[in-house]
Amino acid sequence: MSRHEPPVPRPVLGPVRGWLHALGVVIAGFAVMLVVAALGLWLAGASELPAGAFLPVIAATVVLAVGGRVALDGGAGLIAETQAGITLVPLSVALAGALVTAYAFLRPLRFHAVLSGGHLLRIVLRTALLWVAALLLIAFGARHSFSLTAGNEYLDEIAQLLGTTPTVGFHALVGATVGLGLLWLLVVLLLALAVSRRVPLPPRLVSPHATVRPAVRAMVAVLLAYVVAVGIAALVTADTRTDAGDTLAVVFLGLPNLAWLAFGLGLGATWHGHVKGALGLPMPEPLARVLRTGGDGDVTLDLASLTRQDGRAWWLLVAAAVAMLAAGWATARRAPPGTGHLRNAVHLALASAAAMLLIGLLTWMDAHYGLSLFGIGDPSDTGGLGGSVVLVPDLATAVGLAAAWGAVTGFLGSLVARPRRAPGRTGGPH
Repeated sequence: MSRHEPPVPRPVLGPVRGWLHALGVVIAGFAVMLVVAALGLWLAGASELPAGAFLPVIAATVVLAVGGRVALDGGAGLIAETQAGITLVPLSVALAGALVTAYAFLRPLRFHAVLSGGHLLRIVLRTALLWVAALLLIAFGARHSFSLTAGNEYLDEIAQLLGTTPTVGFHALVGATVGLGLLWLLVVLLLALAVSRRVPLPPRLVSPHATVRPAVRAMVAVLLAYVVAVGIAALVTADTRTDAGDTLAVVFLGLPNLAWLAFGLGLGATWHGHVKGALGLPMPEPLARVLRTGGDGDVTLDLASLTRQDGRAWWLLVAAAVAMLAAGWATARRAPPGTGHLRNAVHLALASAAAMLLIGLLTWMDAHYGLSLFGIGDPSDTGGLGGSVVLVPDLATAVGLAAAWGAVTGFLGSLVARPRRAPGRTGGPH
């Protein structure tokens, strides 16, 4: 055998290493999501749920974190009826999983000198296949049922004697969970490749990547900076309050939900919703007061309504302006040579519009339950024996405003950064 001939085992070990890489990505991503979900739910008191419900609730939280669907149902024949539904994404769990998944996916790829399109596609397909298998296991574990009470001692005793105690249960919708969870993975991997500087991409993708990466990387940095800033504020708040557990539960379950909501409100975006009845989520007092002022209808959540409850909310506008100007400057600094001011503005406008679309979809919330027992209460009435939390974005307006902010700050940032990109003198006097 020639000294230049490749070793015989190499063709066999290549696919094995590929499958081990994919397995590591899947294990790392789901492991961190399960841990973060468990910590958040434990801090929220979910470990005290009866009948071994804690583990199924953790599984359901992870299902929701990757965009899956969890159905709620229940009842007790003709005597009692329950109606419930849930649509939300615990973004702390989702963000932790996305960051770890992206890191585990990218790290081995950095050691490749060349990465062909076929090789990259095989890596993604292996990861996706194992991801679906893991997601199926978690989805099948995300099911449980709970007994409900009417809040009246005598009615509860009668219901128990008759065997008609109302129940509400949950189970993951496997088909929707697999489809949306796979889409979640592909978006995470696409964003990871888009912002990476060190992964050798196929030749046909090098030029588009150099064009897209600066604006995408700048917006990702803005969103992560908001999470860090709000996280620091939450930890300071937890240190000064007696209900620190609730605040820390929000940190481990819904920190990005609040951080990115604050970013969107600062840009002028609008949400509509309410908080009614006994159902509620830990959230800042000004936000809760706005959502509870609507009576039987929805209220508009924007910077003006939030400022009426707390005058300091106007600082959200300042923070958003500073963040977008920094994004415009960073986009121009990293843009390929020869990129004009208008092109930088367009790139940041598109990136910020896409970011705002994701924020709107990910902060969409609709959680409700209603109960009717022996004719008391209306299962569709969440203000009686039930409750609801609804938060729905005005997507068209939000995306348009984000695009306008991106265009203006992209242009201004390019004006500031471009002179510094100009070549200067390379040495002193000869």
